[in-house]
Amino acid sequence: MNIDALIHRFHHPTVTAIALFGSHARGDAGPYSDIDFIRFVNSDEADPPGSGSHLIDDTLVVVTNYTPSTVNRWFTDPTAAVQVIAGLRQAKPLWDPNGEFARLQARAHAFTWTDELQVKADLWASEQMVGWIEEVHKGLEGLHRQDVGRLLNASFGLSWGLAGVVKVQRGVLFYSDNNVIDQVMASVGVDTLWSQLCAISFGVGEVHDRPPSLRERVVAGLHLYTVTAELLSTAIQPEHVTMVRRTVDRINIDLEDAYHGEQ
Repeated sequence: MNIDALIHRFHHPTVTAIALFGSHARGDAGPYSDIDFIRFVNSDEADPPGSGSHLIDDTLVVVTNYTPSTVNRWFTDPTAAVQVIAGLRQAKPLWDPNGEFARLQARAHAFTWTDELQVKADLWASEQMVGWIEEVHKGLEGLHRQDVGRLLNASFGLSWGLAGVVKVQRGVLFYSDNNVIDQVMASVGVDTLWSQLCAISFGVGEVHDRPPSLRERVVAGLHLYTVTAELLSTAIQPEHVTMVRRTVDRINIDLEDAYHGEQ
């Protein structure tokens, strides 16, 4: 891939810097890895043409524009910080005539998870624990009815959803979507009950020395909700405590002695 040609093709007067993110910046790209081509623009109103996905020389090139307000959120919003900071630290400048990207990357290297960010992360996580109650109910109803559709819906929230809650609440600055679950598990402890249930809920942990069934994944995810509630007990806001506790009680009652796997 001719990077200079990409810079020329996607340059625009509103663009102040261009950088390479992702696997190509880290040096671990494979034959199917896309190129994350990031353009920083000079105002929140700027929207230069060319953003989106392009197939160039049989390589997927994803062009993304970032505005000043979006960049500022990376350092003030915990959900944005965990998503971007680690990748920004590893990014490679492609075009930076005024040193704007260099200053931004230095800011990322100096970034620390502050008490203010933790307060925001706790509030967000608490709201999410309430939000995922719907998936808990889908899971319980799906088990009761043996309804595959409900179980499939529940399995997302009870795996990716809960892992995402812990990711933000614990400030896990992940550098790749491909490794985020491993990083979250490591932050909790790879040998903990939380991580064991998380692995089963994703279908990558074994039950009785075999891959789990959909039912077993959902049962594990339901138990994962209860363990997550305990893990995040100090983060749950007063206005959410009753709902989360009642949900945990309902799971424990409905699944008492149920998590034994399918024989």
